[in-house]
Amino acid sequence: MARRIVVRGKVQGVFYRAWTMETAQSLGITGWVRNRDDGTVELLAMGNADAVNELIHHLHEGPPAARVDSVEVEEATAEPLDHFEKRPTL
Repeated sequence: MARRIVVRGKVQGVFYRAWTMETAQSLGITGWVRNRDDGTVELLAMGNADAVNELIHHLHEGPPAARVDSVEVEEATAEPLDHFEKRPTL
């Protein structure tokens, strides 16, 4: 399963990407996360459906300093990655 996710709210400057990496890695998910110039955080999550859905559930809360207003999820094409990484701002 592969999903492209955009998280809106106070999600930059609050360790949201680092928290996402740790959470995704603990669930065995591959993919990437990056900040976007518009203040959102975007990620690609790939793995078994239960793990990806659990990550999506956690993304609605985020780390303690974050405020999540919305989480948009759409189907995505898988990329050939064997880990979860941070990418530069888009």
